[in-house]
Amino acid sequence: MSTVAKSPARRPVSDVSTGVGLVGLFTLTVCILIARAWPTIGPIVGIGADRGPLSGPNAALLAMVLTGLAMATWSVVVDKVHRRPSTGIDWANKRPLEETIDISVTKLAGLWATWAVIGFVYYLGRWYWEGQYVFAMEVIGFAIVPMFVLSVPYVLMLDRVMVNPRDHAWHFGAMLIGREKFDMREVKKHWRAWAIKGFFSAFMISILPFGFAHVVEANIGEAVRDPVRLGLLMFEFLFVVDVQIGTVGYLLTMRPLDAHIRSGNPFLAGWLAALMCYPPFVYGLMGAGGAIQYEYNTSGWGHWLAGHTALLWVWAFWLAFLTAVYAWATVAFGIRFSNLTYRGVLTHGPYRFTRHPAYLSKNAFWWCSVMPFLVTSNSLVDAVRNTVFLGLVSGIYYWRAKTEEAHLLGEDPKYREYHAWMSEHGLITAPLTRLLRRLNPARRVAE
Repeated sequence: MSTVAKSPARRPVSDVSTGVGLVGLFTLTVCILIARAWPTIGPIVGIGADRGPLSGPNAALLAMVLTGLAMATWSVVVDKVHRRPSTGIDWANKRPLEETIDISVTKLAGLWATWAVIGFVYYLGRWYWEGQYVFAMEVIGFAIVPMFVLSVPYVLMLDRVMVNPRDHAWHFGAMLIGREKFDMREVKKHWRAWAIKGFFSAFMISILPFGFAHVVEANIGEAVRDPVRLGLLMFEFLFVVDVQIGTVGYLLTMRPLDAHIRSGNPFLAGWLAALMCYPPFVYGLMGAGGAIQYEYNTSGWGHWLAGHTALLWVWAFWLAFLTAVYAWATVAFGIRFSNLTYRGVLTHGPYRFTRHPAYLSKNAFWWCSVMPFLVTSNSLVDAVRNTVFLGLVSGIYYWRAKTEEAHLLGEDPKYREYHAWMSEHGLITAPLTRLLRRLNPARRVAE
C-alpha cells in the first residue's frame, strides 16, 4: 500500500480538540497559584496554617491528578469522545456478562502478567532505585493494589460494550492460558504499547517534583529585574506545563476516553532514536562524559551576552518563545501525549505550521541557549566538537521524526492526507519540503 497521498483541499480536522488542552493548562496554572499562595490560604481554611508554599512531591503529583481529571472531564462532557467510533465501543449494544466473562478473564490474565513483568524490570533496573526515580517507584508501588482491584470491574464492564473485546491484551492472555487461538502480531502490539507506557510513565513521574518545586518557590519579584533569572523562570514554568500534561497523557491511555494506544512504533530505528534521548541511555550518549556531550567548557547565553542588557532581554524572550512552542505542542495533544505511539492524528495548534513543532523548537532552544560554538577554554577543538556533537543530537531528532512519520503514514489515511497537506501548505514544512525536493530531484520523482 502506498503511503503517499494527494494533498487535500483543506487541512484534515484534528482528532483532539483545542479545548481539552486549554482546560489542562488552566487547571495546572490554578494549582500552581494556589500552591504558591498557600501561606495565605492555609490559615483561612484551617489546613497547614504553619506551612509554607505547597512545593513538595505530593503537591506536584496532586496537581497532575487534578489536571488529568479536568481534561478527562472536558473530553467526555464537552467533546463526548466516548461516543466516537474510534473507541471501538458500542454503548447501545451491551452484552450479558455471561457472554463476555471468559474473554475478560483471559484479558485480565494478560494484563496482570504484563504488569508483573514490568514490575520485575523495575526491580532489576538499578537506576529505578536511586535519584529522581525513587519518587516514581514510590508512586507506582502505592498504585499497585488499586490498579489490580479496579482492573476487574473496568475490564468486565468494557468487554460487554466493546465491538471486538478480543484486543491486544486478550491475545497475550490467550497465549499464556493456551486454551484459545491467538495472533502473535497482536501479542507484539500489546507488548510494544506496554513497554512504551512502562518505560516513559516511570520517567515522567520521576521528573514531576523538581520543576514544580522551583516554580512554586520562585521569587518573581527578584526575577523580573534580571533577564537571565526571568528567562530561567519562564523556561521552568513552561517545562512544568510540558511534564505535567505529558504525564497525564501517558497515564490516561483509556479506551472510553478515545485515548488508547492504537499501536506502538513497529520500527527498531524508531525505538533506538527515541531511547537515546532518555535515561538511562542518554547518560552514556549526551550526558556529562557521554560520547557526544555538547556542553564541554560552555557557559550559555547569559554568560556570553552579559553586559548587553537589551540583548539579554530579547534573548530571554526569544528562548521563552521557543520553550512555549515546545510546551504548546504537548498541550495540543490533550490527554493523548506519548512517545512512539499512534493515538489519533493532530492537525491543530503548532501542528498547523510544522509536523514536528516540539523537535524543531527544542533543538532551536539548545542551539540558541547553549551556544556550543563559544567555549570558555578558548579551544577551537572544544568549539568544533561541541558544534558537531549538537549537530548529531539534532540529527537524532530528525531521525526520530522520520521514523514517527513512517509509523503514522502506515497506520492512518488521515495522517497521509495531513502529511501531504503540510508538504504543500505548512508555513514551515512546505518551504523545507520544496528545498529538499530541489536538493534531491530523485525524491520528487519518487513522490
